[in-house]
Amino acid sequence: MSNYENAIALMQERFSKDSLVAVATKDGERLYNRMVDAYYHNGAFYVTTHALSSKMKQIEANEEVAICAVDWFSGHGIGRNIGWVLEPKNAEIRLKLREAFSAWYDHANNEQDKNSCILEIKLTDGVLIKDHGAIRYQIDFANNAALVSENWGEFL
Repeated sequence: MSNYENAIALMQERFSKDSLVAVATKDGERLYNRMVDAYYHNGAFYVTTHALSSKMKQIEANEEVAICAVDWFSGHGIGRNIGWVLEPKNAEIRLKLREAFSAWYDHANNEQDKNSCILEIKLTDGVLIKDHGAIRYQIDFANNAALVSENWGEFL
């Protein structure tokens, strides 16, 4: 397997479930950061949220976000509201989210509210750490490429 395939397999293993991540946005010159439950699928993290929340307003004004997962991943992406959770185009990802977040989904989301939406964070780049730093992947999601390092800061 290529470095990229190994990195993506590790991303799927770690984050294709309810995963605690920090999402950073920018409102003018001020930075904001918050913890959210997210689910990884095909190069993106997905979050159920409310369209009128501060994070969604900030992403509407500036789509660039930073993300940091508790399980050794940090990176950047493009955030966007992909719409109401019950829109037919969101059926597949909604089912994945309902399953991943099954312990709390119905308590935290009012699907009848048209502002109950899905935030997609399409990853552009990131660093994924394995074995407590013994292996680091520098991932370029846009070009399906990854460099690997067994030394801090040195990528082959």
